Amino acid sequence: MSILAVGVSHKTTSIERLSRLALDAPTAAKLADALVAGEHVDEALVLSTCNRTEVYASVARFHGGLDEVTAELSAVAGIEVAELRDECAVYFDEGAVAHAFAVAAGLESMVVGESQILGQVRLALTSAQRHGTAGTSLNALFQQALRVGKRVQTETTIGSAGRSLVTAAYDLLETEYGTLDGARLVVLGAGTMAGLAARTAAAQGARLTIVNRTHAKAERLAEAVGGTSVTLAGLDRALADADVLLTCTGGRDLKLDADRLAGTGLRAVIDLAVPADLDPSVAASGITVIDIARLGDRLRGSAVDGAEAARDLVQTEVADFLGSRRAAQVAPTVVALRSMATEVMAAELARLDARLPDLGERERDEIHRSVRRVVDKLMHAPTVRVQALASGGETVDYAAVLRELFALDPETVNAVMKPEVGP
Repeated sequence: MSILAVGVSHKTTSIERLSRLALDAPTAAKLADALVAGEHVDEALVLSTCNRTEVYASVARFHGGLDEVTAELSAVAGIEVAELRDECAVYFDEGAVAHAFAVAAGLESMVVGESQILGQVRLALTSAQRHGTAGTSLNALFQQALRVGKRVQTETTIGSAGRSLVTAAYDLLETEYGTLDGARLVVLGAGTMAGLAARTAAAQGARLTIVNRTHAKAERLAEAVGGTSVTLAGLDRALADADVLLTCTGGRDLKLDADRLAGTGLRAVIDLAVPADLDPSVAASGITVIDIARLGDRLRGSAVDGAEAARDLVQTEVADFLGSRRAAQVAPTVVALRSMATEVMAAELARLDARLPDLGERERDEIHRSVRRVVDKLMHAPTVRVQALASGGETVDYAAVLRELFALDPETVNAVMKPEVGP
């Protein structure tokens, strides 16, 4: 089985198209379920964030897997398959491993080095595990991707240079509006991003009002940041006295247009939602709008200290992971070869016992031990060496070479690694 990664990101498509492909957790889980129910996908994991929606799959065949993944994605997004393929990035096997590690490290984020991606990758893996769509291949890949992401954050300076999307938004707000100190800020939403935005603003001296559809969540966040809370029904009243609105709900049924905001005192709106919460008419109304697209334009080309070190670390980790995987792939063949040698040895010793029935017990035991030592020594060097060669970067299929040289039955090789099932 090989790893296939297919998806769209801020690098391959527009924010509007990315919004159409943004999947909530239940929809992402249903997509993964649909994929593993197909013919070519054995495992599936869906990662959907404000920067990307990607499917990682364990597949037996590249083209069959690609067709199934793009078909299911297009059905979810309501986009024609041909149109979607024009905007999709596709990574296969080694490329998919490298991409997964780079994503977890924050190297593929709109704000390079942002740390929120680690939590998002962890949630995607947990969901795939809970729904049974992540098996041996994807579990190994994403457990290591999380470790790589953590190493990058702790061992390089990319985290300090790659600011979170929230911090980047507040920096841009300060240049165009002014400091948050004393500003009346309404935060619409109470999720992870909203919580980060509220805590960051509170630390800068903003006076906060938290608005959320579920009032209990708004109350908890407001208590944590020393602000007040209202239900969604009280949003318009809260906006009437606000200086700045930060919204990040991503709710398709919630749109804030120019007419709704016209009677407020808002000077600026920050929209970090995907799909966007703001109607395009707001930007034309004279209110300063800071959204995902503006932040991307501002930060995409910026130099990031530590990014080069992070890329080097990721490259090393990719090589190590692929080496370990290749060594593991040759292991069943090595076990089958040793089993064959043991069977041949046992058959020859049995024949010897039959031909020399009068041989003393002591002599017989010594001959058996000597033959076993000879076989073990003959097998040790080539089996250790073939695993070392397999873990290298060569493209030789050493498992296939061993099977051909020693006439090993592929079915026997596969059976070696399967646990016996009791009656």
